[in-house]
Amino acid sequence: MRLALISDLHSNLEALTAVFADIEAQGIDHIGCLGDVVGYGPDPAACVDLVRKKTDFCLLGNHDEALLVGARDFNPHARQAVDWTRECLKPRWYHGAVRKDRWTWLTQLQPQHSLDGFYFYHASPRDPVREYVLSTDAMLNREKLEGIFAILEGTCFVGHTHYPGVFDSKLRWTGLEGESTLRFPLQEDGPYVFNVGSVGQPRDGDNRACYAVLEDDAVTWHRVPYDYRATMAKITATGVLGDVLARRLAVGH
Repeated sequence: MRLALISDLHSNLEALTAVFADIEAQGIDHIGCLGDVVGYGPDPAACVDLVRKKTDFCLLGNHDEALLVGARDFNPHARQAVDWTRECLKPRWYHGAVRKDRWTWLTQLQPQHSLDGFYFYHASPRDPVREYVLSTDAMLNREKLEGIFAILEGTCFVGHTHYPGVFDSKLRWTGLEGESTLRFPLQEDGPYVFNVGSVGQPRDGDNRACYAVLEDDAVTWHRVPYDYRATMAKITATGVLGDVLARRLAVGH
């Protein structure tokens, strides 16, 4: 098995293109997306089209869901981005088949997936779309983390926090700590909860795009530099998306 796992693309075409190029350079043919294809960024249609073309499966993220049901509980910047994205993507009667097919695909995304004993969610096994599994939970919310591990059927992969790393069954967290690559062997202290990181809006202090590769005996994260300044300029040029969404790309927070 060699399965590349991407998540939280957030309409960042420059980051997504760089990650797909890196995956291809490694000779990896299978890709799974853990959701949040859209939101925050300036290129929702192009990112949806690439994911439809290149991935084996794609899950429903909370920003993808908000396109359909509304973003009332989002912060103002995120809600504004969802509303703008909906205007970019939702077809009217006069739109052609391409836009209608793209929207139909978004409405049919599922919240979870399994493959060869591994389980995939956008957020959490308990709430596949919305619950955060945070790197600080072992210290600050241990009961939540224990509850998640209590229901695990096997090792799982999530996104949502934009923070790559892994919890083992003893609730110990391992993060990337600025490394360009990190290989984590699958051993007997599993099952594990892996966070694959974010392609389009990293938040762990490293502005490089992040994805993970699942193999039979290990998971390896990869950081990929991309032209974040180009994405920042596009965000500003919309005249709608907040400047904070551009600035955070430079600092990775």
